[in-house]
Amino acid sequence: MTKRLVDIDDELLERARAVAGTATIKATVGAALQRLVDQDTTLRHVARLREKGALDMAALEKARQSPTGADR
Repeated sequence: MTKRLVDIDDELLERARAVAGTATIKATVGAALQRLVDQDTTLRHVARLREKGALDMAALEKARQSPTGADR
């Protein structure tokens, strides 16, 4: 881990702390960075799933059927 000297807007930091429920600057920055990375990962997965042929809707419908053929 590397120590870094950065300027952080105090009001923005306090708002971020309230949203994240964190008590320290370190925890708030860590939570914010993790959420940014998680959001990017989610968006990439959604984009992949939207690609033609990524989802087999017939297979999904079949998986939703119970063994007797009735909807769950």
